[in-house]
Amino acid sequence: MADFISLPEVNSTSTWLKERAADFDGPVVVSTDCQTGGRGQRGNSWEAEPGRNLTFSILFIPKGIAPARQFFISEAVCLAVVDVLRRHLPQPDEVRVKWPNDVYVGDRKICGILIEHSLESATAIRHTIAGIGVNVNQERFLSDAPNPVSIRNITGEETPLKPLLEELVSAVFANLGEPAESLHARYLATLWRGEGEHPFATPDGKTFTASIADIDPSGVLTLRRTDGSENRYLFKQVRFIL
Repeated sequence: MADFISLPEVNSTSTWLKERAADFDGPVVVSTDCQTGGRGQRGNSWEAEPGRNLTFSILFIPKGIAPARQFFISEAVCLAVVDVLRRHLPQPDEVRVKWPNDVYVGDRKICGILIEHSLESATAIRHTIAGIGVNVNQERFLSDAPNPVSIRNITGEETPLKPLLEELVSAVFANLGEPAESLHARYLATLWRGEGEHPFATPDGKTFTASIADIDPSGVLTLRRTDGSENRYLFKQVRFIL
């Protein structure tokens, strides 16, 4: 499936892999007990107490996936995390994907995912690096992140990290082999705030209420406002208001 490399400490597992991608001819997973410069979406940092969480990145070569269809990879990785966490948490239906690729339990964030592609050409992806941070055994969060939660916060119990890592990686590669149509249907069915109207904001500070009308296979979000009008948004063009 993939080779595993464990580093005692590194700035970022994704950066480490990016700098050495040419050295690998197959999939590889790099994990660390202490990630000092983990990155999240929108340029945010990722808080992870050393030795208490999963911080890892997967490098692989997606076969037969054109750059225009790269959102399939985000769906595969997100749903792998959802599938695994649902097996470990007492209320599995509360584990959801927050568009485009965070994982929430209720209204709290348990996993952040950052996916980066290197293109061979306009029609081919050279390789993909999926950076994944899962809050596992951390009990207190000290950053200003508004809504973190861990498996331990929910269950009150310690979760062994290595078996969970192996389970997550196995689920990612299983999902990458799933037909695109069924994976996309599962993604839509698993959306956080996928039903009803909710508050949103645009980068200029304007707020509005809307429901999720659709997410197309390229990852573009369509929101339907209260007046019935619909607008399409790329990532960073709109955000959920917590």
